[in-house]
Amino acid sequence: MIQNPKRYTITAALPYTNGPIHIGHLAGVYVPADIYSRYLRLQGKDVAFICGSDEHGVAISMKAKKEGITPQEVIDKYDGIIRKSFADFGISFDNYSRTSAKIHHDTAQEFFRTLYDNGDFIEEVTEQLYDAKANQFLADRFVVGTCPKCGNDGAYGDQCENCGSTLNATDLINPKSTITGETPVLKATKHWFLPLDRYTEFLTEWVLIGHKSDWKPNVYGQVKSWVDGGLEPRAVTRDLDWGIDVPVEGAEGKKLYVWFDAPIGYISSTKEWALREGKDWEPYWKDEDTKLVHFIGKDNIVFHCIIFPAMLKAEGSYILPDNVPANEFLNLEGNKLSTSKNWAVWLHEYLEEFPEKQDVLRYALTSNAPETKDNDFTWKDFQARNNNELVAIFGNFINRVVVLTNKYYDGFIPTPNELSEVDENTLAELKAYPAVISSSVERYRFREALGELMNVARLGNKYLADEEPWKVMKDNPERVKTQMYVALQIAAALSILAEPFLPFTAAKLSRILKNEGKLNWNDVTENSELIPSGHQIGEAELLFAKIEDEEIQKQIDKLEATKTANLAESKQPEPQKELIQYEDFAKMDLRVGTIIEAEKMPKANKLLVLKIDTGIDVRTIVSGIAESFSPEEIIGKRVTVLANLAPRALRGVESQGMILMTTNAEGKLVFVNPDTDAPNGETIN
Repeated sequence: MIQNPKRYTITAALPYTNGPIHIGHLAGVYVPADIYSRYLRLQGKDVAFICGSDEHGVAISMKAKKEGITPQEVIDKYDGIIRKSFADFGISFDNYSRTSAKIHHDTAQEFFRTLYDNGDFIEEVTEQLYDAKANQFLADRFVVGTCPKCGNDGAYGDQCENCGSTLNATDLINPKSTITGETPVLKATKHWFLPLDRYTEFLTEWVLIGHKSDWKPNVYGQVKSWVDGGLEPRAVTRDLDWGIDVPVEGAEGKKLYVWFDAPIGYISSTKEWALREGKDWEPYWKDEDTKLVHFIGKDNIVFHCIIFPAMLKAEGSYILPDNVPANEFLNLEGNKLSTSKNWAVWLHEYLEEFPEKQDVLRYALTSNAPETKDNDFTWKDFQARNNNELVAIFGNFINRVVVLTNKYYDGFIPTPNELSEVDENTLAELKAYPAVISSSVERYRFREALGELMNVARLGNKYLADEEPWKVMKDNPERVKTQMYVALQIAAALSILAEPFLPFTAAKLSRILKNEGKLNWNDVTENSELIPSGHQIGEAELLFAKIEDEEIQKQIDKLEATKTANLAESKQPEPQKELIQYEDFAKMDLRVGTIIEAEKMPKANKLLVLKIDTGIDVRTIVSGIAESFSPEEIIGKRVTVLANLAPRALRGVESQGMILMTTNAEGKLVFVNPDTDAPNGETIN
């Protein structure tokens, strides 16, 4: 661990531009990275917070094929959505680039060429899966099959999403092409491989020994598992038509593998930022006094803790990450988030449906962050955290302080009299909080840090509740001056300490207190007062608004609709029954009829007793549809009747036939009926 670094390079995993950003991405990567970056800036640190769109690889090609557009149109569409969402949500990147930029192509090719010239790659002809019908090699997600480790039938050619295992396409059992559905064949092709096995000793020394005590157990454990399992050479090129050209002779038609070029995107994005700002980019990647931190999700641990460090080590001039505080996964309402199944809360939609509530989502995700285990986001929990914590604790304290200051002193901060022991203890406790919160942030325990921030608001609420200035004002207005002065110091501290976690709230509070840009993190501890006597504050504004049940139910209903649509899409028709002869069908007498009476069968929850005009008679039919329809709503309904079914007694009532039913996409019963005004009794052939 680097002590007292001169500068910080903070990277957040490059989001893949085949879809928008959802809450899983935010909780796993972008909110914690933003908290850390904002915290460091408040301390006056030199920070480069770097990110960008990951725009190459098979998934982009697949998305383009699915939507009937070009890969360039796919990446332009989603880069725009992602970029705007991050900006509107307040993620404070110093630079957000994209891997389709020329500066990235040049940087990635130069990096490859350096390793190539140094002899760091193995050039090898191997057999890869090939779709003869599509006339192309199949990489990664163009192949699905059975996972050899857990038996999941839907594993991809690079990863099994069921057990999390990293795979090669040739590992799959019964592989199928996602392009044509054909079984691929093996065909020889030349590629370049990074021999990870050569870096076993380096990784053991650097991670397993050097970072045993300061890296998160989930990260350390995954690295150890890979190293102990034996590292193998890994291809850095692919047979693709979308990506960065491999810059050597004999590599025509081949592209850099996306996992190789994507992490280099951090470097090219830093270069882009430095050019714009008139800085030198190299110290941020090559100076030993720089602290490099990668914020990622757990599915990227191998790439950032084994493969990318091996690449940097091979190149020779780059520093290695000081920490990779990867989070676990966030689930949604008890199920795994899924982009393909639309089981997600999309950031751009949230920002439209909950305007000016960016900090509510930041708070909910941080307070429930999957730092050590997978956690679950629910809309009810989101509502409770807003109403019971942000509104009732933080917002309530600030509102009382500002309202009372305007009521008693026309918004001017009073001059305090002699501090009581309670006052001094409260201010001393306040001064201790920055160090407490810092300790948690610097150990990447953002959930814990947020809890301590809320304890500052609780400190203020307790002080007001115990001191009761609204009561004391009647008999001792001089004492109230001191009480309000102390409460206002807590409010001013919150405007600073909240900034990394709740930046929009902190900015609004600073505007109310009229102290924008006047304080930094260490002032809370070091300054004798944070907001001076005689300073005039503004009028009260609510920092947070209560979220009503109707708003939450709307979101729950939206997810239920998604679940229903997914069930309908995944529902497979029943297989065809055994063949029959025409004579078998001709035996059935199917007639158009109309329900003229309907009532529930006594002591039977599922049965309705129907009177049906079949055109040839009026007959009784007992049908098991009572849980789907009320008697009133089906009177007059046109139906199809199997008229010559042998009668059958059901609970003492003779049923003389059957009406035809099926289920719709949502799994609900629906009538099979004529779509024209065919008269009752008309036969159906």
